[in-house]
Amino acid sequence: MVAVVDRGGNLVALQRGDDVGPHNTIAAQRKAFTALSTKSSTAVLAQRASTDTTSRNLVTVPELLLLGGGMPLTVGGDVIGGIGVAGSGGAANDERCATQAIAQVLGSGDAPR
Repeated sequence: MVAVVDRGGNLVALQRGDDVGPHNTIAAQRKAFTALSTKSSTAVLAQRASTDTTSRNLVTVPELLLLGGGMPLTVGGDVIGGIGVAGSGGAANDERCATQAIAQVLGSGDAPR
């Protein structure tokens, strides 16, 4: 499952594989929204929330999903949206898929954070 949101957090693309559970639709959207909103990889954000006491309350914001697989989309240093991947076999694999998708579509000029 892959979801893409624009700079306003609006869903602009969604693609689901046949063997992916339906809960991954929401997960991918929330990962994309979280990456856009925080301008950060969701894996980095999850790590920060688990180790930094000032960030722990992020898990209480219902719209955010602190689970790897979400990446901000940047062009020319500006965050223009977010991509979220879910259901590919774990958060690390989801993030790898998102990073590879960004490299294919946007190239390596704007590396994910």
